[in-house]
Formats: sequence, structure tokens, C-alpha cells
Amino acid sequence: MSRITVIGGTGYAGSAIVAEAASRGHEVTAFSRSLPDSRISNVTYVQGDASDEAALATVIANADAVVGALSPRGALAERFRDVYHTIARLADAATVPLFIVGGYSSLRPAPGAPRFVTDLSHAPADYHAELTTVAALVADDLPATPSTLDWVFVSPAGTFGAHAPGERLGRYRVGDDVALEPHGGGEISGADYALGFVDVIESGNHHRAHINLGY
Repeated sequence: MSRITVIGGTGYAGSAIVAEAASRGHEVTAFSRSLPDSRISNVTYVQGDASDEAALATVIANADAVVGALSPRGALAERFRDVYHTIARLADAATVPLFIVGGYSSLRPAPGAPRFVTDLSHAPADYHAELTTVAALVADDLPATPSTLDWVFVSPAGTFGAHAPGERLGRYRVGDDVALEPHGGGEISGADYALGFVDVIESGNHHRAHINLGY
């Protein structure tokens, strides 16, 4: 079994990934700014600030895989990309693959087409900055990292999040950077996104790649 560190391990996607990985017997560390009220007994919870490089280095150093499940909100709104730059640098130095929870707007409607983020007229204006920031990770920041860093950016279907948790169906499809459902976005539950996410970690089939999960 692997040692998996989930940075942002108490958020919506992060907590689902933590639960899925732990259920398979992986040694899971959940790093987050606050500790959850309800904890999984075989998970190590570490409280810390994602902008604290020393704290990040501690939880990344001995991991076999690192998951980034942060959102550019609150205290991270302005520092999101800088924090991920640090996480990527530390993961590269530790020779640990990095798997990042992405967003639907980072995907493309067709091969070679502009990403959805180039036209956000479909999304509420309040979310534009957040969607643009997340998309910048896979459009600009991750491709610019050293070739020695193994990363996978995993976008969910359009309907995904705490507002639409859905049910565990035990299935999913995997696509590349072209949305599986480019018209309407499709959907995936939190549990099935986590199922696919941990499968991606375990398989080791994707390298420096942008993929998406949906039904």
C-alpha cells in the first residue's frame, strides 16, 4: 500500500479522496487548515497552513503520492498559484508524483479547441476569478515545471461539488483534456470522482497529463 498525502484533505473533493484511499488500505495523511469534526480512524490528520513551506515539506517528504485538493478561496484566493508552485517544487525534490483536483472549465470542447475558461459567459460572474485561477495551473504553471515532476491534473465533469454530491454508482469514464460531455458538462458524484481519482493514482498510467472524469 502507498503513503498518500492529501493537501486540502478536509474539503469536499479532498475528504472524498481521503476516504476512498483509506478504505483501500493506503496510509493516508490529510493536511488542512482546520481539523474535521468527524475523523476516519486510520487517517492521520495534520493541521497546518498550505502557505507554510516547512509544514508542506514535512507531509510531502515521505509520501508516495501527493494530492492537491485546494480551492482559491478565502486566505488562498491571492496565493493559490504560489502555493501550488511550492507544492510542485517540493514534490519534484522528493521525487513524488503530484495529482491535482482540477475544474471543468479547464477542459476543451474538442481536440485543440480553446479551453472553456476562455468564455465564462455560462458561469456566474462571482466565480470567474476562481475558475480562471484554477485553469491557469494546467494551462501555464504545470507545463512549465521541470520535466522531472510527474503530475496529473484531474478535472471533474461540469456538475460536481458539494451543491450536487450525488450517489456512489461505482463507475466512471476517463477522458483526456477534452470534456467527456462538452455540451452541458455532464456530472459525477463526489464518491465516484474519488473512486476514479484513486484508481488513477494506483494505476500510474498518466504522466504530465490533463484528464477528466465523468459518467
